[in-house]
Amino acid sequence: MAHPLEDTLIAKQIAPTAMRLLVLDVLMKQSAALSLTDVEELLKHADRITVHRTLKTFTDKGLVHRIEDGSGAVKFALCEPGCTPEQHQDLHVHFFCTKCRETSCLPAVPVPAIALPGAYQVQETSLVMKGLCPRCAGNSPTPAQTMQ
Repeated sequence: MAHPLEDTLIAKQIAPTAMRLLVLDVLMKQSAALSLTDVEELLKHADRITVHRTLKTFTDKGLVHRIEDGSGAVKFALCEPGCTPEQHQDLHVHFFCTKCRETSCLPAVPVPAIALPGAYQVQETSLVMKGLCPRCAGNSPTPAQTMQ
């Protein structure tokens, strides 16, 4: 019987190596998106290049999505179930807390459709809102509220 983490990787056609299982476990246990440095720090003795390649593979296979929140470090969060290598379905708002510097996915808040003029062709859309998260604003949420 396979382990649930292995099943998750296999479903995305990712070979379940020890490092990939560790990185996936770290991502699944976090309520906020993580940078490469964050993942490295949580894994202590992991090789930076191997962690980077793992996150790239996860992104390429539709398991995680990249978030450029303006903090200077790209962050990674697990994708919604419908993501594929060809098309990420993570058209939701991301929230960057200016106090704790955490970035959260808000999948219940979709990015609004924006009609562009002329021959513009949208290839990627992201929306990052900035301010204070509920915890930093003094309204500590439950873990389930953090990921909504």
